[in-house]
Amino acid sequence: MDVWTILNDIVILLAGALVLGGVFSLLGQSPIVGYLLAGMILGGPGSVQAIKSPEEIEAIAELGVALLLFSLGLEFSFTRLSKLGPVPLLGGVLQVVVTTVLGAVAALLFGSSPRTAVAFGVMISFSSTAVVLRMLSERAELEMPHGRNSLAVLLVQDVAVVPLALLMTIMAGAGGFSDSVLQAGKIVGVAVALIVGMYVINIVTTRALGTLTLLRNRELAVILAVVTGLGSAWAAHAGGISPALGAFVAGMFLGSSAFATQIRADVSSLRVVLLTLFFGAAGMVANPIWIFQNWMLVAAVAVAVAVGKTLIIQVIFQVMGRPSHVAAATGICLCQIGEFAFVLGSMARSAEIISADTYALVVSVAILSFISSAWLVPAAPRLGYAIGKLWRSGQGGLDQADRPRPNPDVVFIGFGPAAQLAAGAFVARGKHILVIDLNREGVKRARLAGFDGEIGDATQSDVLEHARLETAQAVVITVPHHQTARMILEYVRQRAPLAHVVVRSRLQAHTDDFRSAGAHAVVGDEEAVGAELAEYLRRWLESATSGQDRANLPEST
Repeated sequence: MDVWTILNDIVILLAGALVLGGVFSLLGQSPIVGYLLAGMILGGPGSVQAIKSPEEIEAIAELGVALLLFSLGLEFSFTRLSKLGPVPLLGGVLQVVVTTVLGAVAALLFGSSPRTAVAFGVMISFSSTAVVLRMLSERAELEMPHGRNSLAVLLVQDVAVVPLALLMTIMAGAGGFSDSVLQAGKIVGVAVALIVGMYVINIVTTRALGTLTLLRNRELAVILAVVTGLGSAWAAHAGGISPALGAFVAGMFLGSSAFATQIRADVSSLRVVLLTLFFGAAGMVANPIWIFQNWMLVAAVAVAVAVGKTLIIQVIFQVMGRPSHVAAATGICLCQIGEFAFVLGSMARSAEIISADTYALVVSVAILSFISSAWLVPAAPRLGYAIGKLWRSGQGGLDQADRPRPNPDVVFIGFGPAAQLAAGAFVARGKHILVIDLNREGVKRARLAGFDGEIGDATQSDVLEHARLETAQAVVITVPHHQTARMILEYVRQRAPLAHVVVRSRLQAHTDDFRSAGAHAVVGDEEAVGAELAEYLRRWLESATSGQDRANLPEST
């Protein structure tokens, strides 16, 4: 194939991805949907056949997968995982395992071979990190209970890519049990050799070039990243294992170096281009005519996957002690098929573990699930609450024990540093103060200050009902996240219409929103910081005018 034909195909595919990705972004969707549709329309079977070299494009796009795993290795950190706590992380592990097993069982029941069934279960076990984290971040819901659970599960899924890719490589080997054991041994041997080699190369390269030299000469850091990442991918391919795994190992070692942050920034542009090509190539597998002819199958599988993953995640987190509405909201956020399904599905298809039709089905269902996520993720808290209410009514009880407590005069919802300072005004004033917080440390500090503290999620109506808000003279909402605070405010105004409601707002842009929702007073973090800055600068100007020595300028309070 002529190199200029390939270049023309790359430009056409990227241009289509640019247009459709932009359209779907404007519609509130993930641009990945646009990239997939661009490939489907321009180069897939039943398309306009604008792409003349699909095999070459797919070969180039595989480098995008390697760079994706390379970037994942750069960001890999056990410390980052441990900060999320053991419960969400264990929930993530159980989600991957249970979904894979149940997905494989379902595929077996429909006549798939064991290898194909396992591959299908693996592919549907992943959720979309790109879609979910982007939407939760835009809505400031990452620190909400369902947001933290979702983040933990997504991080576990990212880590699970590595062992599941190894599983795909093992299943790709032909033969019986002994051959599989030999294949697994070979993979482990090559992986160990790669790890040792990368460790030595990392030390030698860093000392030879010098950390300061690499930091001052950005082009050297880029070259080091490309040589290390692609070289490790080539070494893994030569050793008979997945090139993406080799790139992951390289990224993991470079991620511990002093110039890891710079490398992440420098390779991001190349990664975006190659990943766009990858998703475009994945879209070329899907056949619009086939989807139209089998739309009932695609829709049925999409619904089954969404409902099944929601129930699996909800049950797992409820068993682990999370409130029913939080568990349900987490399941709704993560019920789609993620982008790593394309990565592992591409590996499985190349190794002939799954057929082209199976891969096309997964791609089609993933596209549909990406589109539905635009509505499901924003609605997850409310849908979760509705599901949780049905669940509790079916169980004949509540998530928390109903026990009497004194009627509060003032209720603090959230007890971080801002609330603790504000609550100081009520110490020894004879007022009954109730603090509601999900953070055990916050409740502990409230009790040490002489207040009544209860652990609870104030987005759950039952928690606020037990607080007897209707008797409170004032309610102070200091939850830092806009959507959470807004949800709590709306319920407080319904439950306690006579209470004076004060809301903390981290951003001034949200002030009018809180006021329109019924807050009597809104105290903004930005306004408080601005006021303190203005006061400091005023005192500085007075000192400068009076000729005071710079070393004796007043300190900020």
